[in-house]
Amino acid sequence: MYQRIILKLSGEALKGETNYGIDPNTVNKIASEIKEIYALGVQVGVVVGAGNLWRGVTGEQLGMDRAQADYMGMLGTIMNGLALQDALESIKVPSRVMSAIPISEVAEPYIRRRAIRHLEKGRVTIFVGGTGSPYFSTDTAAGLRAAEIGADVILMAKNGVTGVYNKDPKQHSDAVLFEELTLQEVLEKNLLVMDATAASMCKENKINIVVFDMNIKGNMKKATLGDKIGTLVTWED
Repeated sequence: MYQRIILKLSGEALKGETNYGIDPNTVNKIASEIKEIYALGVQVGVVVGAGNLWRGVTGEQLGMDRAQADYMGMLGTIMNGLALQDALESIKVPSRVMSAIPISEVAEPYIRRRAIRHLEKGRVTIFVGGTGSPYFSTDTAAGLRAAEIGADVILMAKNGVTGVYNKDPKQHSDAVLFEELTLQEVLEKNLLVMDATAASMCKENKINIVVFDMNIKGNMKKATLGDKIGTLVTWED
């Protein structure tokens, strides 16, 4: 069983069956799954995206400055993080939201040593605001936070996707699921596990990744326990 994890949640995972926004039932379900692994005594850090509210690429397509669009996305992650914190607190799971962008009225500033202290005290720690800089994805933020806090693994919770395939399973019925890969193979084959910056960071810092479908109840706990599930992406060649 892993002792300290980073759970990477995409923003799309929070919208449930809706087309946009935050679905309360879905957020409550995710919080309940996190509670199950919290009850095991695992130290849980969460990095959340904002694709359900805003995507920097969308802003760029609209003619916006890329940095400006990315900052809007960072603010979206703060909204999602606060929603998740509220759901966790409602089921008696202590949590903290730490933001890479200063917004002291609603979240603590991200300070590495304080984050580790929260984890050691048994608080689910939600990291928002991405890396605090434009041009970096929340996947990169997950790799960065995992390295900083010394996480054993990154659990990438996907919305309806079983793991890593050789091609998009939603468009190709003959897509093949990889049970195990290396980060070098991910980079060489340009597989859509995470962006190249995030993959390189995980490889350099010797962080494994487990990609799994979060929509199946119990999968988050299985991934935390080290059960064979989804795709294991290892840093070793």
